Amino acid sequence: MTGDQGLPRLNRGTRPKPPVRIVHLGLGAFHRSHQAWYTQHAGDAAEWGIAAFTGRRPDAADVLAEQDGVFTVVERSGRGDSFEVVGSIVEAVDGSDVGRLTELVAAPTTGVVTLTITESAYAADIAGSAEGSTPLARLVTALAARRDAESGPIAVVSCDNLAENGDVARQAVGALARARDGGLAAWIDANVSFVSTSVDRITPRTTQADLDVVAASCGYRDLAAVVTEPFHNWILSGDFPAGRPRWEDAGAVFVDHIEPFENRKLWLLNGSHSILAYAGLLRGHATVAEALSDDVCRGAVEAFWDEASRHLPGDELQIPKYRKALLERFGNSRIAHHLIQIAMDGTTKLRMRAVPVLAAERSAGRSGDGAARMIAAWLAYVSSTTELQDPLAADIQDAKTLDGEHRTAALVALISTELANDAATVSQIHGQLDSFAATTSHA
Repeated sequence: MTGDQGLPRLNRGTRPKPPVRIVHLGLGAFHRSHQAWYTQHAGDAAEWGIAAFTGRRPDAADVLAEQDGVFTVVERSGRGDSFEVVGSIVEAVDGSDVGRLTELVAAPTTGVVTLTITESAYAADIAGSAEGSTPLARLVTALAARRDAESGPIAVVSCDNLAENGDVARQAVGALARARDGGLAAWIDANVSFVSTSVDRITPRTTQADLDVVAASCGYRDLAAVVTEPFHNWILSGDFPAGRPRWEDAGAVFVDHIEPFENRKLWLLNGSHSILAYAGLLRGHATVAEALSDDVCRGAVEAFWDEASRHLPGDELQIPKYRKALLERFGNSRIAHHLIQIAMDGTTKLRMRAVPVLAAERSAGRSGDGAARMIAAWLAYVSSTTELQDPLAADIQDAKTLDGEHRTAALVALISTELANDAATVSQIHGQLDSFAATTSHA
């Protein structure tokens, strides 16, 4: 029992409540620390309120609704914590409430839909699922209502860790729309802009200890607080036909060509996160900072970075500076970024983080051992645990019934059939399975 039970619950009080003009799908800690934070810091924040819908569970909406949408962002650096109440979310809604989602997206005053629905959600919908309970299927229903209401064009902004995430969202939404109504698909093609982004702000899960810190420091109870690092980055590319907040006031950058920035983030930050997660868990670590302090894990990260950096040309990317900053950020032990959280959905993540670098290195006549080691760490990890959160968890379990290189090939096939069909690559990955933990054995 914490000692904050007598404290008042955080509430909006006299804070202004801007009108809903942004609808967000995927209400969670990252959205609150990133897009909601940027919107709060836009010069025209008073004009742009967010209605945020949950993804997998309604809990976040229930908690946030009790506080009328306001929450505390705790910026945690090596020097201490700072606290800010953010009020840009004005409505928190259970994601299953398709009626409210439809009503808001169809409103002519709504100009932007943002997404943090995780990488695996796109893969399911690109397959052409007609299941109406997925986030993108709900969005298609809402876009149909916007068309019928003649409310005009709108922007959809993906903020998930996918290369060319705007294009991926366009393909997934288009496939769902065509399965329903060819006319709707044509309307979406003509009236919906899909904006690509690169997002970056480490936001670990909030713990009870974090909530206690907020209570002790701020004098109120906030069950929706989020803890994040001081660093934040948002790069966007695309059109906003119905307007947008002045996110550039908070440091957002708008570019014509986003792919180099996406790859820098996906490979250097997210790729190293995957290495640290799988290798770190195998070696008994719990957080990013712990894993980075392990010479074996750090060496694997640096080797992968050397490979990936060869395919990130252009002075504007400032790769040496970016790598140095990542080491400082990852080494912030006051941000408890748990490896088990990063380890989720490996089959989806490694397709974007390891496979492109390995393929590029092999095409250039080099071994690609650093990228292969990331895949090997994942294989060793999934082989050592029965607790898997992955869209292909059942397929992983089936592959684990095999032995030796047959098992390696079956697991590699879940992230790349091309790599799995290359016997030399399978052998290369198989040979690195025991690189990280002597306690993990492989037949």
